[in-house]
Amino acid sequence: MHPAISRTARLPRAAASALLALVLAASCLGLGLCSAPAAQADEWRDKQYWLAESGITKAWEVSKGAGVKVAVIDSGVDAEHPDLKGAVAGGYDASGSGRPDGQQGVGMKPEHGTLVATMLAGRGHQPASPSPSPSASPTAAPANPAPDGIVGVAPEAQILSVSTWLGSTNPSGKSDQDQIPEAVRWAVDNGARVINISLGSTTPQWPQSWDAAFLYAEQKDVVIVAAAGNRVGGNIQVGAPATIPGVLTVAGLDRQGAASVDASSQGISIGVAAPAENLLGGLPGGGYAEWAGTSGSTPIVAGVAALIRSKWPSMSAEQVINRIVSTAKDAGAPGKDPLYGFGVLNAEAALKDTVPEAAGNPLGSIAEWIRVHRRGNLATPAPLPTTDVPSAVPTLPEATVPAAEPPSQRDSAIGASVVIGFGVLFVAIVGAAAIQLRRAARNPALPGEDADTGATEAVETGPIT
Repeated sequence: MHPAISRTARLPRAAASALLALVLAASCLGLGLCSAPAAQADEWRDKQYWLAESGITKAWEVSKGAGVKVAVIDSGVDAEHPDLKGAVAGGYDASGSGRPDGQQGVGMKPEHGTLVATMLAGRGHQPASPSPSPSASPTAAPANPAPDGIVGVAPEAQILSVSTWLGSTNPSGKSDQDQIPEAVRWAVDNGARVINISLGSTTPQWPQSWDAAFLYAEQKDVVIVAAAGNRVGGNIQVGAPATIPGVLTVAGLDRQGAASVDASSQGISIGVAAPAENLLGGLPGGGYAEWAGTSGSTPIVAGVAALIRSKWPSMSAEQVINRIVSTAKDAGAPGKDPLYGFGVLNAEAALKDTVPEAAGNPLGSIAEWIRVHRRGNLATPAPLPTTDVPSAVPTLPEATVPAAEPPSQRDSAIGASVVIGFGVLFVAIVGAAAIQLRRAARNPALPGEDADTGATEAVETGPIT
């Protein structure tokens, strides 16, 4: 993820530090883009190392994602790319500044959505047939019958392109606080079984305006996969929406299979890690590019979720996520950790192993989080006006947990990193620290002396080693 570039609509003064500015999660890393127009497409196909190393080619023995729609909430997808012919089943523009079908690149990095979509559900393409020479046999087999180009993790899944304008000023004036919940609701209402969100922010907090949309997706049994973010883009810690409980957050790996120093971040919400360096994807207009970042790790994992949902159509979203994280190869500190989550993605095991049913989503529940952390009432979440969303069906008639109230002047966003049950304690600690800091300012310690500030020891957060 980049550092925050564009501001959202102004929030109350008390929440200024929690201002959420979303950007595409891998722009800076990926856009040294080695797009080499003269290169042959099969040269890019041959470099897709993650297909074998993450167990995806073995997983294809079980499923290739047929019958599953995956929404790509991003900058728009070029459905005319040779490797996406027949893959894009529809779309919607949540930005208010693009084509209504979401198939036009918008925002700061308009090519980003096509990169993501080709990695997720690219079909490849047949090489162009050369003009036959007079001596060529008309019955001779082609030299390379296999498809060229990019083959996605779920090459038989369908893409729904939901375009958002992020990273620069949106001509329509719609902020991420408006676009993201609208995009999530449209995706759910139009049949997405998996949602890929390769974007994020530099804060773990999210606007209260997002609560009802992510709750709606959870209640409608949709898997949401989101990028953890990239250190080189300013994200040492995971930012929203990857901090939302129940979301499957993806960290990044280097070519040696270790946590990437540049193309990843860290945090307690990480669920699984997948390749994030030396990735390849398609560009609008038919080109190809080499890129890096958790923006590319995310469609790898979302693709595996699509394979699972195709193989077991009745399996719940929480069990799909459990199957992915419980079959991951443990890495780093034993057990779940803030660099790898539950471990490194193992697509073959996720499709072939026997996995006990989990009691719930191992990454939590937004419904439970809202119940504990939002001061809500029993009102129904305000539905998105369907006149602005083609083919959308009415939203849930009522929520099963208290819905969020409109943001107050005192509380417009609450961080997902707050541990359930410790909210009051956290506020008390912050207040005490502020008092002690003011006391220290009035009575500074002499060199070599310890000021009685009551401050906790600082923990350095440095590069991953």
